[in-house]
Amino acid sequence: MKRTALYTALTLLTIILASCDGNGKKSDAYGNFEADEVIVSSQSNGLILYLNAEEGAELLPGTVVGVVDTVQLALKKEQLITQKDIIRAKTKNISAQAEVVKAQKAAAEREKKRVENLLKDDAATQKQLDDIISQIGVYDKQIKSIDTQGITVNDEIKALDLQIEQLNDQIKKCYIVNPLKGTVLTKYASAGEVTAFSKPLYKIAGLNDIYLKVYVSGDAISSVTLGANATVSVDSGNGTMKSYDGTVSWISDKAEFTPKIIQTKEERVSLVYAVRIKVKNDGGLKIGMPGEAVFKGM
Repeated sequence: MKRTALYTALTLLTIILASCDGNGKKSDAYGNFEADEVIVSSQSNGLILYLNAEEGAELLPGTVVGVVDTVQLALKKEQLITQKDIIRAKTKNISAQAEVVKAQKAAAEREKKRVENLLKDDAATQKQLDDIISQIGVYDKQIKSIDTQGITVNDEIKALDLQIEQLNDQIKKCYIVNPLKGTVLTKYASAGEVTAFSKPLYKIAGLNDIYLKVYVSGDAISSVTLGANATVSVDSGNGTMKSYDGTVSWISDKAEFTPKIIQTKEERVSLVYAVRIKVKNDGGLKIGMPGEAVFKGM
């Protein structure tokens, strides 16, 4: 009986000491670690050819981790390129026609000057000059018509270029690019499945910076400010605590009842404010791990 009582007393003493910092001060708040999570979704429709984003994998930003089938998009792009080449051939013919008519007009302009000189010496008639002027007018209309055809063809080429750019963008979006450095938490799809636009593929969280979300009572929240320093502690085993330097990065502007999972029944009726403390992760902190904090200055 005496040994049991002694063991119970030692256990309680260990718990009390574990909840204090190096100065014997009881922690100001308790909570669990969380990270900024990003759900990476598909930006295209089709068959997933491969998806290399396994749960627990460490991924770097900009890494291509998967591909959705691009065959139909590539075929459509080739079709548009072929159409563009055909239209370009028309452009060459139009340019050749324009050069011929311009040469004919230049010849008519020279003939006009010759007839004007002859007319001064009464060696030509006014009708001859009028006929040449009329022919030059015809050439001008032909040149204008050919230029209009050229503009229309160029517009067609521009329209095809825009469609090709759209296809290039769609093909680019078939490649699944990891957005940030972090750890894959959940994988929602696999190679061989058919995906759709906005369908989730995997969830990733950056773990270089991790956050301890704690709850501070209403009468103490005024002492906590954004950017304030805090000491974050976690259980490192054998009844010892490991400490990290942290910074208050967010304070809720709304009070709420204390979550049931971290407080006693009596304390659950108290109104508290959620606070996030940013901590540089050395690899030992995990999402969901419990922790406690001491705010400097409180």
